[in-house]
Amino acid sequence: MNHYQDTYKHKGQRRQLRELLSSKGITDQVVLNAIDSLPRHFFLPIEFESHAYEDKAFPIAAGQTISQPYTVAYQSQLLSLKPGSKVLEIGTGSGYQAAVLQLCGAEVYSIERHQILSDSAAALLKVLGLTQRMHLFVGDGTKGLMSHAPYDAIIVTAGAPSVPKTLVSQLKPGGHLVIPVGKQAESQKMVRITKVNDKDIKTEVYDDFSFVPLVGENGWK
Repeated sequence: MNHYQDTYKHKGQRRQLRELLSSKGITDQVVLNAIDSLPRHFFLPIEFESHAYEDKAFPIAAGQTISQPYTVAYQSQLLSLKPGSKVLEIGTGSGYQAAVLQLCGAEVYSIERHQILSDSAAALLKVLGLTQRMHLFVGDGTKGLMSHAPYDAIIVTAGAPSVPKTLVSQLKPGGHLVIPVGKQAESQKMVRITKVNDKDIKTEVYDDFSFVPLVGENGWK
């Protein structure tokens, strides 16, 4: 990889991306600042570098994708993060979403089922100096990460057939779970679950999105 250079051109492209995301309804300035400061082209195969700041998803290793910036911003905004929020991410992928969360001030715990992706993300996050408040794991993310629960927020970056109860159980009272849910693997609604208390949850259903399938014991088999 020889494209770890962040030029004035790249920074200008990020400013344009920020303006685009604002025009599409992203209002959380902390999220916008994180995306504005993070070199997305580092997270893409070099052949896609010239397209890195388009609002598009791109393929990465292991048959996975890096989500389009709008999707990353949309999910991050729904988490309603506060400085120091303890966040569990299901699906590390390229590491881009985890980096955005860390730049928003979160303590990030991210789990990925593909060792190759977790290793690649770890190496890149080190290059970016984003290893503080960043903890990467390999395993079945549909089970969550009980060893470090509970969490202020949980974000799922793959489409689930239903909301895993295991993840809800790992939320703190008042915490949010943001997850794309749909009975078809190619199309989901973004859902935010708020854990009101140990007995009650609030469910909000938002816009349509398309994610790779969430595979695991509590996801797609």
